[in-house]
Amino acid sequence: MVMIAVALLYRYADFVTVLGGSELHLGWIVGIGMVGSLAGRLLLGSVIDSRGARSVWLAALILLIVCCLGHLVVADYRGPTIYVLRILYCCSLAGIFGASMTFVAGRAPMTRMAEMLGMLGTSGFIGAIVGTQLGDVLCGTATISRFQTDLLFVISAAFGVAGLGFAWLATRGQRAPAPRRRPPIVWILRRYQPGTVLLVGAVLGVGAGLPATFLRTYAADLGIARIGLFFLVYSLTAIVTRVVTRRLPERFGLRPMILVGMAFLLLSQFVFLVVWNEWSLIFPGFTYGVGHAILFPTTVALGTAAFPNRYRGLGTTVMLAAYDFGQLIGAPTAGWIVHSSTSVGLPGYPIMFCTVGAMFAVVGAVFVLSPSTQRRRQPVPTAPLPAPLASCRPVIEKEKAEVEERLSSAP
Repeated sequence: MVMIAVALLYRYADFVTVLGGSELHLGWIVGIGMVGSLAGRLLLGSVIDSRGARSVWLAALILLIVCCLGHLVVADYRGPTIYVLRILYCCSLAGIFGASMTFVAGRAPMTRMAEMLGMLGTSGFIGAIVGTQLGDVLCGTATISRFQTDLLFVISAAFGVAGLGFAWLATRGQRAPAPRRRPPIVWILRRYQPGTVLLVGAVLGVGAGLPATFLRTYAADLGIARIGLFFLVYSLTAIVTRVVTRRLPERFGLRPMILVGMAFLLLSQFVFLVVWNEWSLIFPGFTYGVGHAILFPTTVALGTAAFPNRYRGLGTTVMLAAYDFGQLIGAPTAGWIVHSSTSVGLPGYPIMFCTVGAMFAVVGAVFVLSPSTQRRRQPVPTAPLPAPLASCRPVIEKEKAEVEERLSSAP
């Protein structure tokens, strides 16, 4: 339900355009909006660990509904209202995704965390399919009116209400963690910081945020009115990829899978250059779907694995904060590249895609060569147990996790 609402607002560019803004203004609005998400991540992580995922999840959903309806009163893209609402909107998504991922990740052993996060993300891709197709139905016309964009926000708020009901049902009976003394957040981050995987999370935010922000304007520049096909292929490919590769991180380790995902997202930037009509959006949709499906859960899992179980919420939100930081710097930079290149007669979007592709290549090389990454403990593939002992696996995993947590907290 939440991802249907979010995918409907992939047409946020239409809203800014109706108000009279350009790609440059869109980039700044989206980028500054990520300030709210980035600033709230660490606080949200601490609150999730101390109060539980349920309270944060439900409160963030209520904030999402309020933000969607608040856009109905925005009349100027230059005023502070649109920036404040975008910041609060990003804060709500930070709380929703941070709490839901922490809730799901805590229901499986560490070696299968990437699989659990990947399957949670699969439901999000299903929502993206529905949301983008519905967005094309509502706004897939040559000219778009204010009534059409207002309808996007109203329907998004309605799906937020539905998501609130399902989140309440999913977390019924969950108790808040027992009170305990917690060291300062800065101390925790210094001790358990994930290393260069944070850089991977940031560049993932830059690359993964481009279609949601700039695909609409890029398609309009090519004379393409509908973008739903890209997100349909993107989402279906990601769902299939998540199912097919769900056990590969446990078998081969997270680091090789991260490199594979980065390679596909790098390739996607250059595939965008060969788009010429609506049907050709299939090609970048496919490569983006494979890359995102592999890279996001493995990056979050590798970064979160650096934190002990009692700080799992903080670890998850730190990785999501790196993702947000990428969008924070990526959206304004991409908008500036397109605007500046076009103003001097250069092809704006090709230059933007090539720049992002080069960024993926550089960060991938740093990740491979970084000593801290090479020393980072990787999940060890688990050999199959004999049939009589297979039923003992849950007990073994639980006791192992408890021992690791006691060791990590020892002086």
